Amino acid sequence: MLMGNRQQPLAGVRVLELGSFVAAPLAARILADFGADVMKVEPPRRGDELREWGTMLSTKTGKVSAWWLAQSRNKRLITLDLHQPEGQKLALRLVEHADIVIENFRPGRLESWNLGYEQMRAVNPRVVFVRISGFGQSGPYRGRAGYGNVGESMGGVRYVTGFPDRSPVRIGVSLGDAVAAQQAAFGAMLALRASERDGEGQVVDVAITESVFALTEAMLTEYKHAGIVRERMGNSMLRAAPSNVYQTGDGHWLAIGGNGENVFRRLAQAMGQPTLVEDERFRDNRTRVAHHRELDEIVGNWVAAFSLDQAQARLDEAGVPAGPVMSIADIAADEQYLARGMIAGVPDERMPEGVTYMTGIVPHLTETPGAITHSGGNLGADNAAIYGELLGLNKAELERLEAEGVI
Repeated sequence: MLMGNRQQPLAGVRVLELGSFVAAPLAARILADFGADVMKVEPPRRGDELREWGTMLSTKTGKVSAWWLAQSRNKRLITLDLHQPEGQKLALRLVEHADIVIENFRPGRLESWNLGYEQMRAVNPRVVFVRISGFGQSGPYRGRAGYGNVGESMGGVRYVTGFPDRSPVRIGVSLGDAVAAQQAAFGAMLALRASERDGEGQVVDVAITESVFALTEAMLTEYKHAGIVRERMGNSMLRAAPSNVYQTGDGHWLAIGGNGENVFRRLAQAMGQPTLVEDERFRDNRTRVAHHRELDEIVGNWVAAFSLDQAQARLDEAGVPAGPVMSIADIAADEQYLARGMIAGVPDERMPEGVTYMTGIVPHLTETPGAITHSGGNLGADNAAIYGELLGLNKAELERLEAEGVI
């Protein structure tokens, strides 16, 4: 797709997606958003199980998963039974035409189907093979099954999420899968750059646990050098203060980050309490952290005297970072999200309104932006195009493969 006189960044890059559920499909979707030709492989007849996950929406042709519509956007969809020898041979023929292959099976599964890196490299030495798993392709946990919630737990994030007197809390989205997908997409681009330069592909090994662990800031350094084990602290951030959520007089929650020295000075002025900066308890970040409960009470009492709009306006005027805790209903109507194209309406003739809505694309590129061309489609929608045009199979061969359950 042309954007002015320039193509999208990944135009001409072909991706073969062998994954299912969340992590690998999301990594492939990120690449598809920026112009990669993603060929998603699904098992014949039943398809990717994500087709049945989450809220099922009524369409003109039956029920469809809302998650599927967004996760499989911009992809071409084919069916292929990787258990069958003929299906494995077809997969390797597709690998010949691919720049990147992405999968998220348990380590060893593709090798058992004669689809390991050695077989792929034999037919395409330049191919980049992206592998996402719970614990990575090596190590004593290599063979364990591992979903995103396990990665969040063993990666250290869930231990510090929640309140100290309660059990660890799950974050309300599939964070582990999402960060692994982003690492996989980034790793694919690094390896593709090297492949284009050197003429040789490689394996990109992404562990969900490690992707989550990489989010833990200085927790390891604190522990190894100071013996500190960070614990759950609710909404407090015990590295800087004030940084919390506070309830407004009209019942909303407002996040405020007043923890920089100049920012705290502006916050004190906005609250009409400029002498707070002279208080020995609050004179710098270290003392404010030590007395965060007293400080949170002061800020909380001030916020409670105003409506959300009133408090937000005062803080905006003072240049203090602040924003409401927003539901998806709030986000869908928010002028900033709308102005940035993050509430994306995608034409879809299956939907009663003729359009389906999903999150827009990040990051924003000024000259070669991403684009959403279509939402997730029907099972095997592109079998004829890919197997016929790319591999040269004729109609009779396609009909035979379909009858035998290979595609």
